[in-house]
Amino acid sequence: MKSWLGLGLGLGGVAMISATAGALFAVSLSSTPLMQSRLTPEEQAVFSKDDIAKMNLRLPELTRPVNILILGTKVLSSDLDLPLTESGYDPTVNSLEGLSDSMLLVRFDPKSQKVSLLSVPRDTYAWVEGIGETKINEANRVGGPALSAKTLSRLLDGVRIDRYVRINIMAVEKLIDALGGVTVYVPKDMKYTDQTQHLYIDLKEGEQRLNGEQALQFLRYRYDGLGDIGRIQRQQTFMRALMEQTLSPGTVVKLPQILSVIQEYIDTNLSLEEIAALVGFASNISRENTQMLMLPGEFNSPVTPNDPSYWLPNYGQIDEMMAEHFDRGYRGRKVWKTDDSYIRIAIQDSTDEPGAIDNLVLQLEKEGYQNITVDQPWTEPLAITRIVAQQGDIDSAEALQQELGLGEVRIESTGAINSDITIQVGRDWLRQQPLDDRSLEEERSLEEDRSFENRSGREDRSLENRW
Repeated sequence: MKSWLGLGLGLGGVAMISATAGALFAVSLSSTPLMQSRLTPEEQAVFSKDDIAKMNLRLPELTRPVNILILGTKVLSSDLDLPLTESGYDPTVNSLEGLSDSMLLVRFDPKSQKVSLLSVPRDTYAWVEGIGETKINEANRVGGPALSAKTLSRLLDGVRIDRYVRINIMAVEKLIDALGGVTVYVPKDMKYTDQTQHLYIDLKEGEQRLNGEQALQFLRYRYDGLGDIGRIQRQQTFMRALMEQTLSPGTVVKLPQILSVIQEYIDTNLSLEEIAALVGFASNISRENTQMLMLPGEFNSPVTPNDPSYWLPNYGQIDEMMAEHFDRGYRGRKVWKTDDSYIRIAIQDSTDEPGAIDNLVLQLEKEGYQNITVDQPWTEPLAITRIVAQQGDIDSAEALQQELGLGEVRIESTGAINSDITIQVGRDWLRQQPLDDRSLEEERSLEEDRSFENRSGREDRSLENRW
């Protein structure tokens, strides 16, 4: 009986999704109803012309790996030479022109069943046609999405860019509210006020469910030592949480509602069919197959306070990353990393237990790692250690995981920016320490962790049995 019920619900769900998809695609299968720009033939030629999706059982699916450029814009009245209010208020306006505030390249690969996301700092030093060497965010101001795609492709060893999406930051608040919010761990108290923009950021440290307005505060905050790089790290944390919590096969059903809420803030050359194929593909990708990278590089050293600040690309590491994650060029150039002593390892402790980090450093040194630093603590308490491949080097991260015998590997850039691998130490590391090194209080805490995990497992099995 239970199996027949499950089959009925499954077929009913497929039918509902198919019906919704059919209604959606009846509006437009090949046109681009969300496209606000009018590209010239030369600009259209920057993007691929062939189809990237096809219909299968009345649902769209990807036909090949696809690279999508996403440009985020935050435009003030003053950016468009509009007058300020009498009080000096410089409001955010719904525009896609001007400097791009964020730039992402996302690869959806049905062959490897992976999604790879590359964040490009807006201050990246790049050659922009018509200007010369400048910050990469100038490309959207001068030539819109086509010049942005052309500039980024040149920077990334000629990687193909198939489609683009431009979205105004004002859409974020409405999108998150339409999805019912998202739960994230705010890593520190965030407080900032800009009366000119009416920007008021006030978030407390800790796990919390953010509504649209609060999510915008979380994403816009950049007032710490890392500036835009720290903001990119928080964006990756937010995007991973958003994908894990809101993307599901049922999201396709909500596409008409979601698009109707944010359509005035979007410009894209994706068709509705292609959008549904991308959402459907991403909703079935597991966490370990979702990779979040950042363009390798380093800050420049301005001579005077008035000199511009740049993110200087590391072209050798960019070539490695493109080969490893974007199928561009020859994979296997990491010759200098074959010796463990060269790998830069940073340790961030989330346990707040004395001695835990000292023991970890000793074990790493025994395994042959020599370039080890202890970074600032990771404020979010972790049950499971995270081994973060900061530069996308999954092979070294997985080798380290095997040597330690614990943790989960994450391909993302949320660790120490000058590391190859960041170990964010969780409580599972404490369980591997000798009993003599543990305090009674620590033992009780670990026992509570085990008890909670056992209860959670029993509850999960109970729910499965009910269904």
